[in-house]
Amino acid sequence: MSDHVLDAKGLNCPLPILKAKKALKSVPSGEILTIYATDPGSVADFAAFCNQTGNELVESSQDGDVYIFKIKHTAA
Repeated sequence: MSDHVLDAKGLNCPLPILKAKKALKSVPSGEILTIYATDPGSVADFAAFCNQTGNELVESSQDGDVYIFKIKHTAA
């Protein structure tokens, strides 16, 4: 389990991405931020976000209505 967790459940686009972007600023490079979201659009949003920012989407999974993303902070 990651030490850095963002609960974005109940938030709709673009709030999960905006909150993740802000949260990643406090995550040291090389560490992982785990995000929990319920917006189905967040699956494509987080893939695009990582592609654009250079962070690594380590895992994208679903547990019932909750989407779980693990992003490794690799961007400068």
